[in-house]
Formats: sequence, structure tokens, C-alpha cells
Amino acid sequence: MAKKKSSGFQSAAGLIRYFEEEKTGYKIDPRLVIAMGVGTVAAITLLHIYG
Repeated sequence: MAKKKSSGFQSAAGLIRYFEEEKTGYKIDPRLVIAMGVGTVAAITLLHIYG
């Protein structure tokens, strides 16, 4: 006889189990996000200086 998978209290309360939600979406390296932020700050600073 197959065991029934219990959904647990978290599912009943409407809380999200984040490890199940991780399967979808884009994977972006955190270093890339930091580099993009630093690059944006540098570009804006240069535009203020030379613009």
C-alpha cells in the first residue's frame, strides 16, 4: 500500500515552502548582480561628472 504524503501544517496555513519554489525561474550568479550594480553606480557617477 502506498504511503500518503502529508502536506504538513505549513501548507494548511498558506505558508510557502521555498525549496519547492526554487525549481522555476532564471539562475543568475550573485557576483553578476553585484557587478551590474557597481557598474550602474559607476556609469551614473561618470555621467554626473562629465555630463
